[in-house]
This record gives sequence, C-alpha cells and structure tokens, in this order.
Amino acid sequence: MSTSALLSGLRVLDLSQYIPGPFAARALADLGADVIKIEPPRGDPMRSFMSMASQDQPSPIYRHLNRGKRVCRLDLKQHDDSQIFADLLRDADVLIESYRPGVLARLGFDRDRIADINRRLVHCAISGFGQSGPFAERAGHDLTYCAVAGALSASGTAARPVMTFPPIADHAGAMQAVNTILAALLGRERGGTGCFLDISLTESILGWQYLGLLGAGGERERGLLNGGAACYNIYRTADDRFVALAALEQKFWRAFCEATGYPEWIGRQQELLPQQALIGELRALFVTQPQQHWCALLDAADCCFEPIPEPERIAAHPQLRARGSMAHQGPAFPGWVDGAPVATPLDCSELEPGRVPAWR
Repeated sequence: MSTSALLSGLRVLDLSQYIPGPFAARALADLGADVIKIEPPRGDPMRSFMSMASQDQPSPIYRHLNRGKRVCRLDLKQHDDSQIFADLLRDADVLIESYRPGVLARLGFDRDRIADINRRLVHCAISGFGQSGPFAERAGHDLTYCAVAGALSASGTAARPVMTFPPIADHAGAMQAVNTILAALLGRERGGTGCFLDISLTESILGWQYLGLLGAGGERERGLLNGGAACYNIYRTADDRFVALAALEQKFWRAFCEATGYPEWIGRQQELLPQQALIGELRALFVTQPQQHWCALLDAADCCFEPIPEPERIAAHPQLRARGSMAHQGPAFPGWVDGAPVATPLDCSELEPGRVPAWR
C-alpha cells in the first residue's frame, strides 16, 4: 500500500484553529485523508501568529500545520454558508473542532442535529478543559493547561519552573485526538455508529505526568530524570554550548567515566539524589573544553551522549537526513510504513472565495 494512502477515502472536516486541531487533522492528511479546513471569513488567526506574515501570505507555521488540506472560508452565522457546512457534514467521516463548549450548538449545530445529519460521523471536540466540569468554559492556553496538569511542577531548575517549548499540551492533545479518532473509526467499521469525542488538552498532558504523580522525581532537580542525577543531565561546554548525557545504565556510565579518564566516578553513580557534588564535578569537567572536543572524545564511547545543536543546525543532522525526517516545510510525518517514509503532502490549497468545496 502507498505510504500516503493508508486513510485514502477518509473525509475530514477541520473547523479548528491555532495548533491542536490543525495538527491532528494534518496527521490524518499526511496519511491520505481528504481534509477540508473551514475557516471563518477572516481566516485562522494562526495565519499570522508568531510571524510577520499576512492573511494573503500565510506564515510557514500555518502552512506546515495545514499541508495537504483544502481551505475554504465559511461564515456559519449566515444561512447559505451554514447549509454548505451541513452538506459537507452529510458525507464526512470525521469532524474536528476546537470551539469552547456550546459554541457550535449556538451556531445551529448541536449534537442532536449533527447526529440527524450523519449518524456515522466521528465528532471530535478539542477544548482546554473538556466539555464538562467547572472549568469547561474557562479561558486558557497551553501554559495554563500545563500548570493545572502538573506539567510545570517537576520541570525546570530548583529555583523555578520553566515553560515548555513547543507548547506541549497542544501537541499532546492533538496526538490524543488522532489516537481516539482512529479508534472510533475502527469501532464504527466493526458495526458501530459514529460517536462524540471529548478531548481535553489539560487531561491529555495530565496523562503524561504519571512519573511525578506516582512519586518518581516530583521535585525539580531532585529526581533521576529531571536534573538530580549526574549521569542524566545537561552540561555547558567551554564555548558556551551544551551537551546531553543520558548514561543511565551502569555500562554506559562506566564507558563515560573511562573515556573521560575518571574511573573513580564509576562507583558513585548510585549516590543519593540529588547528586549535587558529583554534578558539580562534571560541570567543572565539561566547561574545560568546547563542545566539539567532547563530541570527538565520546562519539565512539557508546555512552548515550549527544551535543545540543542550535535550531538552524538540526536539519543537517546525518540521521535526520538519512531518514528524510525534514520535508520541504518543516518536519515530515514521524514514521515509516513498509520500509519507506510517508510521502509528505504539498502545501494547503486555498479554494476561491464563494466556491463550494466538494469531496474528492
């Protein structure tokens, strides 16, 4: 099967904006789904968000999030455009939207009406806190969703939390949406009907917090995996660059100690956390030489060591080049099928104003 045809024939309506919904719908488009992105008359704000781009010249970020889609603009407050949307719903398999709870109903498309139009539709509503509960209509963004879910509690320095980048709740929610949509489609094909999916960005990132919540390193810079261990840490080099050491297993730590000429450190790997003294000794070591020196010394040591590159250098990494991990506009689909990379769709295509979109 063609790597870009796994979801061939699947019809997706993308009503969402910004990152989570568009990222989820983009993943489906990468795998061959026919995705029509419906934007309000002024367009998705992501067209120019974090960019100097205009609505007529959308930013590379917007184009990356919406590659492989066809884009049209409808005003669902207007009868004619509302009817076009209803016609598209009738033959769609999936609807993705990211309104606050109740907004789509106020636009005339509550769950009962959508079910009357298409009982086989998988309707995925992505929201900050979910469709129910006291925070359901509360405003928020990735940073506040991470705060509520505990994603900032155990990350950062001992002095303060550090915000994640890129926005991690947005992308966790997108992945959760894709997984749940595909499960719902599989259930439908086994004799079921469509369903309504309530995906919370807060709960999506909460699901990743089990280590801290279950007592494995809940305090910043005190756990094995969040800065409390010398063998699993980030170090500055003499040229003010950084390297990552992840020698968790004893054999990797031994290889690191022997390669750097400090065999006396081998027996100290299991010192009580946080290992402030040992971390300080490694910091003092790494800062004596530039990053390239440590790469030359440790590349062959098989000790889970890598330099931390500047963003503009990432695409040149030999592993990423060999795998075709970068497409013409940003990262490619992160996976191969039957021994080949998934073909990356081209840019989104803007439908002419007034043109009624049709399924392929």
